Amino acid sequence: MSRVPTGPRACFVLAGLLPLVNFLMPLWGIRLYAPQYPEGISMYIWINRISGQVDLVNGLNHYIGMKPIDPSGIPELRWMPIALVTMSLWAWLVAAAANRLLALVWTSAYCLLGLVGLVDFYLWGYDYGHNLDPTAPIKIPGMTYQPPLIGTKNLLNFTAVSYPHVGGVALILAALCGLLGLWLFYRTPSGLRERNRIE
Repeated sequence: MSRVPTGPRACFVLAGLLPLVNFLMPLWGIRLYAPQYPEGISMYIWINRISGQVDLVNGLNHYIGMKPIDPSGIPELRWMPIALVTMSLWAWLVAAAANRLLALVWTSAYCLLGLVGLVDFYLWGYDYGHNLDPTAPIKIPGMTYQPPLIGTKNLLNFTAVSYPHVGGVALILAALCGLLGLWLFYRTPSGLRERNRIE
């Protein structure tokens, strides 16, 4: 008897594994370059913490009135690990059940969660770059300091570079695996799975 192809199952097994890379590597990276910092100032956003030269960034941001970056005050760093583990377990359930509907719902939910995460990151940067302390030592009328979501942006004498790190790339690859797995599931004739259930 024919069995459900291993291709879509493998895609969802991999889609469940890839998000877990974020427990080992940063999700996002931000670097600041300036004449006085030619080697760059690095800050890395993980799913549960922020590492790098955060104190130096906060010290520089103080002069232009930006709020200090305080990981304990960022609720996303508390719920992101739970969300990723949940999505990983769900992906493995899809692989085990070989169910089209589960695959469709997982892929839709995962992509929606990724979109919500990007919007949330943009709004976080907007808040930090626009809600400035009016008593800051350096005040330039009309100037805001929102870092780029992805890419580069000049902020006074600094060039800010924002990019997905290894963890972020792993999340993108997981989405692609899910989309590929979903496509492969829908290429499998529905009658094939019915025969497998009987078997």
